[in-house]
This record gives sequence, C-alpha cells and structure tokens, in this order.
Amino acid sequence: MKLATFTAGERPCVGLVDDEGRVRTLRGVLGDAPLIEVIERWEELGPLIATASGLPVVDAPRLLAPIPQPRRNLFAVGKNYRDHVREFGRSGYDTPDRNVDLPSRPVVFSKATTSVTGPFDDIDAHPGVTSELDHEAELAVIIGPGGRGIPRERALAHVWGYTVLNDVTARDLQRDHGQWLLGKSLDTFAPMGPWAVTADEIGDPARLEVTSSVNGRPRQKASVADLIFDVPELISVISSGITLLPGDVIATGTPAGVGIGFDPPRFLRPGDTVECAVSGIGTIRNTVRAGTG
Repeated sequence: MKLATFTAGERPCVGLVDDEGRVRTLRGVLGDAPLIEVIERWEELGPLIATASGLPVVDAPRLLAPIPQPRRNLFAVGKNYRDHVREFGRSGYDTPDRNVDLPSRPVVFSKATTSVTGPFDDIDAHPGVTSELDHEAELAVIIGPGGRGIPRERALAHVWGYTVLNDVTARDLQRDHGQWLLGKSLDTFAPMGPWAVTADEIGDPARLEVTSSVNGRPRQKASVADLIFDVPELISVISSGITLLPGDVIATGTPAGVGIGFDPPRFLRPGDTVECAVSGIGTIRNTVRAGTG
C-alpha cells in the first residue's frame, strides 16, 4: 500500500493513496498518529489500514515528506553506482582528487533531519552559502523492525517500505570542508516522497529504476540492480554496530548524470525544476528558489 503524510488546512495526517492517486484520510483509523508511529505499531495498525473501508477522499491535500520529522539523521550512501564513481572521481570534487577507484566498503554519511522537505516544496538555493548546487535522485529505504547486527540474508525483513529522495548537495561545501555532512545537510536538501510504498508491494527492490530530469531534460537513469552495495548489504553494514530503529531512512546512492558529471558542470540555479522518480513509487518535483541563504 501507499501511505502519505499530508495537510489540508489542519494538523498533519496519514492518508492512504488509492489506485487513482487520490489521498484518503486515515484520521478515523489512526487519529493523529504520525507515520513513524504507524511503522512502530505496524503489526497492530497495518491490518486496520488494510481492511479500512469508506475512507473519505481529501480535497487538495498538501503532501509532506512521508516522515517529515525523522527521529535522527538520515543515513546516506555515496559512490554506490559504478558510473557515478567515475564521474565523481573525474570531476575533482572527490577526496583524494580524481579518485575513480570503486569503494571496497559502503561510503556512509548522514543528512540532518532539518534537511527533510516535502515532495513538491521548494529547494532553498542558499545564496551566500553555496554557488554549486547539485541534484541526486535516489531510492530511499524505510526501516520497519529495528535491530543491530542484522545479517544480509534477513535484511529485507527489516524493511518497512521505500520512497524517493533527492540528495541535494552543495558541491563546494562538500569539497572545501573535506567531509560531506555540511554540503548534504542544508535546510531543504532532502526532498522526499511523494509517499511511502510498503515493502510487500515492491518485492525485490533491484527491479526498480531511478531517474531524474532538470527542466524536463533527462539527467539520470539506472536500475537499482546496478548498486555496488545492494539494499541487504547496506542494512547489514550499517546495523553491524548501530541499532537501526523503526522509521530510519537509508538513501541508497545516486546514478551517473548529476551536475558535476558534465564539463563544465551544470549546477542548479534559481528557477530550475528537478524531478526525481523511482518506478513503482512515484515522482517528486522541486523548484530551486533564491531563498534567504
């Protein structure tokens, strides 16, 4: 099933997205429980949602990120598609410079919770902070049952669902600070949505395809099967010494086709609109605005 977090002139609420893409409110079933609580209580609440009937359709809902306020930073993975490793290495933005070697272990970093924004909200260009804004379309994994030391062969049993994420990046901050947290974590740098799709509806995530476009021009396209470190491996590695919690988000990496992959680089500018999509889930669309940076 597809579950969205939305507002319609009232408090945020969880809704069920039907086959026509309409949002049906679950307030009568869930009350004011946010999606992260629904995930925590999935064994109890999942069957109630699945059997609910007569749910009212919401008129003109404003979609928020499925989990608008994660309990902690998002986990994210860099250099996880071969072609992107090469374009990133050639760009000179990697450390050490122009390193095109494939990583031997997942490159894991985090994005601040305050970077999360809605699937159709604006991206703040942060003028005065960065002048090299880039996009990264990604499949994001939402953890269900938590745990530590999760073996690869049982990892997918710990996935509650999936969503789409744009790992927006300030390339100059990423390069100049010698680490990725600041360049990845500015406010509005994690558009997410448009909703979350439960794992049972997706099945094998390797069959999905990740794409992006800027102002209608295609940029990225790759199969999730092309990941260097697949979803089970990422869950196993991250959980080896960190307890994963229900509602944790893992962004799995981006394919080639980002702005720094071009010569010269094609950075995002105010007015540009970025679309990121994952087949079987949906599309998010965000416009860059000058903001107040």
